[in-house]
Amino acid sequence: MIVKIVSKNFDIPDSHKLHVALEHDRYTTLKKLFSMTPQEVTQEVSKSGLRGKGGGGAHTGDKWKLIPSSHEKPTYLVVNADESEPGTFKDRQIMEYDPHLLIEGIINASYAIGAHHSYIYIRGEYVFWAKRMQEAIDEAYEAGYLGEDVGGYGYKLDVTLHRGAGAYICGEKSALLESLEGKRGHPRLKPQGKEPEWFFGGPTVVNNVETIASVPYIIENGFEAYRAYGTECSPGTMLFGISGHINKPGVYELPFGVSMKEVLEHIAGGVKGGKKLKAIIPGGSSCAILRADEIENITLDYESLKEHGSTLGTGGMIVLDEDVSMPEAMKNLFEFYHHESCGQCTPCREGTGWVDKILKRLLDGEGKKEDYDTMLDVCDMLNGKTICVFAPSVAFIAESYIKKFKEEFYELCK
Repeated sequence: MIVKIVSKNFDIPDSHKLHVALEHDRYTTLKKLFSMTPQEVTQEVSKSGLRGKGGGGAHTGDKWKLIPSSHEKPTYLVVNADESEPGTFKDRQIMEYDPHLLIEGIINASYAIGAHHSYIYIRGEYVFWAKRMQEAIDEAYEAGYLGEDVGGYGYKLDVTLHRGAGAYICGEKSALLESLEGKRGHPRLKPQGKEPEWFFGGPTVVNNVETIASVPYIIENGFEAYRAYGTECSPGTMLFGISGHINKPGVYELPFGVSMKEVLEHIAGGVKGGKKLKAIIPGGSSCAILRADEIENITLDYESLKEHGSTLGTGGMIVLDEDVSMPEAMKNLFEFYHHESCGQCTPCREGTGWVDKILKRLLDGEGKKEDYDTMLDVCDMLNGKTICVFAPSVAFIAESYIKKFKEEFYELCK
């Protein structure tokens, strides 16, 4: 069940160093890459069905095709390494154990969209991973894989690592770009139609770390090889980070479409201490929670999770055992979301704080009988009335806790 595409070199000692990376197939795609036209590279990625692995699941090839064929401003590739979703810890595995895979993917993607400068926007707290990534970038420059003549193929590409200031909202691509431009990290209004992102007026593609790291395999082996894994609508693999009350927490690369129940019981070793499973957050904290009785027929792919009222997200699966208090778990999350709301939109700024205060009152034994309905009313206020998806996501998860574990919240409402 476990597959080794992105994680192929993770267990090799010193795999982050260039000389070891070269011994294990890094930068081997360049010969084939530069024998293709940029349009052929984009088409190969498009046919592979590669989807964004940062939470949204958008088709990567479709995003690349939004870059205009001619434009007076430079084109940019921005890699989103602002991994800040609670329960998500997969991208840092790539940057720690195989940073040259990410650089190789950046070369592939940049060539496809015509970018000569790429940025890696990394979470500010990721000091170790930023240092490791920068060391790999320096090695790549010194060896000629970056710079004026990439690999001797006549293509110019510079890569800049940029550390953010630790704002969760900067994981949202437009807020990330605002921050990268030196402004406050506030999400932008969405355009009416489909178009690329814009960085200093230049057309830009923003992709997640794991998404870009998946590209070399597709170019090297062809789209059919990637489609050999996963499902028709969710092809390929994903790094799933499993944490919480589980016997074998860790990061596992799995093909899309595997049974969630089998993964928890056989790969992750079952619930810790022999206790019963109470709930699972399937893809990072911004996904609707699932009760234990809901996971029986769920498979790990975008379509199955959507069908069951949640999302695959970033693949950060948080396992909760029978002793967990759901009001306490929700309070823990809402302290985070209340703090991390950027404050640009009043419903989000006030609504997250409102729910957080109600939860505190409930847990302090001062609950009121109307509190349950008030929280649901606030969720309605949050949904669809803000610039970005932060507030709707928060409303989505809040409703899942409140409705699926109604009795636990009712007990706290006097």
